[in-house]
Amino acid sequence: MLSAIASHLAMIAGVVLTIVITPKLLRQRRAATSTTAWLMAILLVPPVGIPAYLMFGARKLKGESEIKPPLVAPPPEASLRPAQAGADKLMESYGLPSARAGCRVALCADGVDIYRRVMETIESADRRLHMASFILHPDSVGTAVIEALAQRARCGVEVRLLLDGFGSFRTSKRALDPILRAGGETAFFLPVRLRTLARTNLRNHRKMLIADDARAVAGGANVAGEYMGPEPDPKRWRDLSFLIEGPAVADYAAIFAADWRFATGRDVEPARPAPPAGEAIAQIAASGPDAPGDPVYAAILSAIFAAKRRLWVVTPYFIPPDALAEALALAAHRGVDVRVYVPDPSNHPVADLARGQPLRDAAAAGVNVIRFVGGMVHAKILLVDDGLAMVGSVNLDPRSLFLNFEVNAVFYSAPEIKAVERWIETLRDRTEKGVLPVSNLRDAIEGAARMLDPLL
Repeated sequence: MLSAIASHLAMIAGVVLTIVITPKLLRQRRAATSTTAWLMAILLVPPVGIPAYLMFGARKLKGESEIKPPLVAPPPEASLRPAQAGADKLMESYGLPSARAGCRVALCADGVDIYRRVMETIESADRRLHMASFILHPDSVGTAVIEALAQRARCGVEVRLLLDGFGSFRTSKRALDPILRAGGETAFFLPVRLRTLARTNLRNHRKMLIADDARAVAGGANVAGEYMGPEPDPKRWRDLSFLIEGPAVADYAAIFAADWRFATGRDVEPARPAPPAGEAIAQIAASGPDAPGDPVYAAILSAIFAAKRRLWVVTPYFIPPDALAEALALAAHRGVDVRVYVPDPSNHPVADLARGQPLRDAAAAGVNVIRFVGGMVHAKILLVDDGLAMVGSVNLDPRSLFLNFEVNAVFYSAPEIKAVERWIETLRDRTEKGVLPVSNLRDAIEGAARMLDPLL
């Protein structure tokens, strides 16, 4: 009798949730294929589809314009060529800040250089330190960074550390105690809890360390031994981060302040404008569930269509949306030197399965697929002609492009573009060109893996 009542109540709950969820799903801005897949799962297999949608179906936060006001900036300070001005204007149309002149940029050559820049930036702070990372492992590297932050807090520096609740799930609050005991603050972004289950799929993938609103270390590297360390390690991943100084740092500071407010409900004192530090031109482009539209995706897609001579992509996970995959193919057909660098294998076997078909399709269209067989490459780079280089946290997959909180830097100045080119060239020492043939069974498995795109 009780089981019959429970079954009846479950059926009623399923019907009610389906009625509530379906209109919400249809109002969301997402690909038609994604909407169809979710609808089929919810209507045909409700016990699976409804819980899955509640956990992973969210794409934009309600009232995003209230969560993070648009980063409206004054008229562009930088002198840009027409093609560059188009990219700058496109991102400004989404409320992102304009390109900033007067910056200084230094790329970090490897994990040892990244670690050195991080520790030097922490030690240099006199007033405040703000750090955000998707992953901070409590290994020797993470512990050293925590202790360095705590040391500055003991010296009276205002220290705040923001970690993603999923990416740093293994990092206990006890591991962060040195910062708290020293007077600093720590927080987890959307920790994995029952009350935040509906936002489980929305992760903060940004990596940035900001000192005194004047210097920042940003890019793709998390805080753990596989990304950085004080000594060389042949097993360490290849990643790209950079030190940036000057006016653009205020844009990183504004992004951190918005993320901190969202995670804690507490405001941060606005950043002080930094004086010019060099001649580099940089634009800071954030995207995510708290932003209207998908500005970084739009900028990447637009840049691919604008490419005339070369288009080099470095990404650990290559699972492009259909429009982006078609844009890469068309660029290759136009005679553009299109190169896609991927690790073979990456650290995610399922992502490697999902990328199989897109990589073979790209190669068939004339894209030069270059597989790095010397370990894991975690860098995220887009290099277009001699006009711009984009470096940051955004992978070429649906999660990064449409779900995660992300941030990239776009460099418009020639020395920085050349430096990014030289870094990409360092990957050539252990690469193989082209894609390998697969069996029909493998091809079918890869097709099934692509159905998991939003979760990868």
